[in-house]
Amino acid sequence: MSDKSKLQIIPLGGLGEIGKNMTAVKYDESIVVIDSGLAFPDDELLGIDLVIPDISFLIENKEIVKAILLTHGHEDHVGALPYVLREIKPPIYGSKLTLGIVEGKLKEHNLDDIIMNVVRPRDMIEIGPFKIEFFRVCHSIPDCMGIAIHTPLGTILHTGDIKLDQTPVDGQMVDFSKMVELGEKGVLVMLGDSTNAEKSGYTKSEKIVGNTFDELFNKCSGRIIVTTFASNVHRIQQAINTAHKYGRKVAIVGRSMVNNVKISCQLGYLDIPEDILVEMEDINSYPPERMVIATTGSQGEPMSALTKIAMAGHRFVGIKPGDTVIISANPIPGNEKLVARTIDLLYKLGADVVYARESGVHVSGHAAQDELKLLINIIKPRFFIPVHGEYRHQIKHAQLAENMGIPWERICVAENGSIIEISKKKIRLAGKVAAGRVFIDGLGVGDVGNIVLRDRRQLSQDGIIIVVVAINKGELISGPDIVSRGFVYVRESEQLMENAKVKVNEAMEICARKNISEWSSIKTQIRDKLGKYLYEETGRKPMIMPIIMEI
Repeated sequence: MSDKSKLQIIPLGGLGEIGKNMTAVKYDESIVVIDSGLAFPDDELLGIDLVIPDISFLIENKEIVKAILLTHGHEDHVGALPYVLREIKPPIYGSKLTLGIVEGKLKEHNLDDIIMNVVRPRDMIEIGPFKIEFFRVCHSIPDCMGIAIHTPLGTILHTGDIKLDQTPVDGQMVDFSKMVELGEKGVLVMLGDSTNAEKSGYTKSEKIVGNTFDELFNKCSGRIIVTTFASNVHRIQQAINTAHKYGRKVAIVGRSMVNNVKISCQLGYLDIPEDILVEMEDINSYPPERMVIATTGSQGEPMSALTKIAMAGHRFVGIKPGDTVIISANPIPGNEKLVARTIDLLYKLGADVVYARESGVHVSGHAAQDELKLLINIIKPRFFIPVHGEYRHQIKHAQLAENMGIPWERICVAENGSIIEISKKKIRLAGKVAAGRVFIDGLGVGDVGNIVLRDRRQLSQDGIIIVVVAINKGELISGPDIVSRGFVYVRESEQLMENAKVKVNEAMEICARKNISEWSSIKTQIRDKLGKYLYEETGRKPMIMPIIMEI
């Protein structure tokens, strides 16, 4: 086998983290990419809107990137596409609903020259040296697929996000027979969803949530507000079905949910009874006992509809005593505080809130340990790579695989950017490519980095001091004037500010004695002298920004 004909799997996102899933498969001079997802920022990423994978590797190899293959339509698998497709524009392959969701995103970003190809379960396509086969799996959104990539060296099987739901809401079962067939023919390497690898047993069926909705709707005498992920079409369908059963109208609130409901209806994935939907503006025209509101905000997102409702800031929906709010989702790691705050606010407004996992209003879309074991038994891969999860999830999944009889030397626990090289007899880590996080802040892509974030953290913690001085040929002519923002309240700290001016004057005198005339050196003297004084007096380290004017 020549150097060019090596089979490599290169995860660019989704390993050691939840979200921004993206994996490149390279053979010879051809690359196909599986998924292109985003992640939401944690508390430390001040002001950041979204996080996407670093695709430097793909840009460097853009001439040989042949396709992007999509497993399903969740944000952590398709959300980065509008940003990725600005740099590389290979054709995209995915299910009808997945591409419907993607098409809406691309229109928002004025990307209209992308080739999109609808594929169905059991379809086989050829791209370069790859024969690519799609098969149906269950998750928490319709039209999810696993992907088998047949290469000259063997088959790579990627499960996508998967659970083995025996009673799916839409009746579309996991294609066990196809996975058995692939396993019998021989799978060289399996990439498996690790999200629930820590959880024992089986993940409950989505229909459990429908039963819980029925119980809650039956006993609720007031208005019902249901919040879930905007893309959880099965959950929305069950809420609408239950509302119809009890003679209630339904209003859809929240831009992303309105868009997804519209797309799902157009493509036939939602079956909505006639005359059940009402506009947001008409919500208060119906008595509370006849109204259900389906909305976004299950993760406590600051700009989401539910958060605005909880803060009494929504134009059309206000919480009234007697309302029941059903939070039909678990917090994504990092969002727990946001969700808890939203629940507290809802309670203060007089609502009853149903939110705990034990309440039956949410089930996971990911396979638990017994399902993961079954998948390994069915597929019988020679090599195994745990993907889609934090590092502890990957380790737990790897240990499960070892317990199922796969030797540890044939298991690869990798990181984003790892080059995983595979032959028929061996799997190994063969280096690294650039991989990491690219931050989306407003319209900026990648223009905010660690230095900017460090400055934002410092500003948020200790504030800023602005020092303005005017000089002429190195001599102080005017000032210093000092402005404080987020550090101290100037009117109550007049003596501190006066002493600060003295320290700046001392710094300027030092510069004059030493004939220091470069502005950068003068600024350094001011920062050092003033920073030391302020820390001694307050124990704080504000950002100090000297501004020098030449007169």
